[in-house]
Amino acid sequence: MSTPLRIVIAKPGLDGHDRGAKVVARALRDAGHEVIYTGLRRTPEQIVRIVLDEDAGFLGLSSLSGAHAHLFPRTCELLVEAGLGDVVVFGGGIIPEPDHAELYSAGVRAIFGPGTTSSEISGFLEQVIRRQGGDEMVGCGGDSDWHWMGE
Repeated sequence: MSTPLRIVIAKPGLDGHDRGAKVVARALRDAGHEVIYTGLRRTPEQIVRIVLDEDAGFLGLSSLSGAHAHLFPRTCELLVEAGLGDVVVFGGGIIPEPDHAELYSAGVRAIFGPGTTSSEISGFLEQVIRRQGGDEMVGCGGDSDWHWMGE
């Protein structure tokens, strides 16, 4: 990608395990993107404010606590309410397969679990940029039902 993307990486809720989020943030930074890491224990409201303040186009949410089923959709909902429905949301952590469909329908566009490589995340970002270039709205507030399947 020629233009660096502005990406916020956030840890919503009370989850105190941040190694994975920091690894992803570092990999994205090493790939040339502008990455803002929020730190631990952020509320969805705080995360949306950071995305707004940082003028980010992407938001990565990390959860290992099991609260993803509430926190990820709530964050997407607040992004849309704030007029940030074009922000592309992706998630990572320990997220059971049966929960994926609900998160996708809430606006999450990709879910990356343990063992995901940085090239897989880069592939997702490249696919989003291609789709946006074709005028497809793939942000969390879009009517697209597209989500990353490792294309």
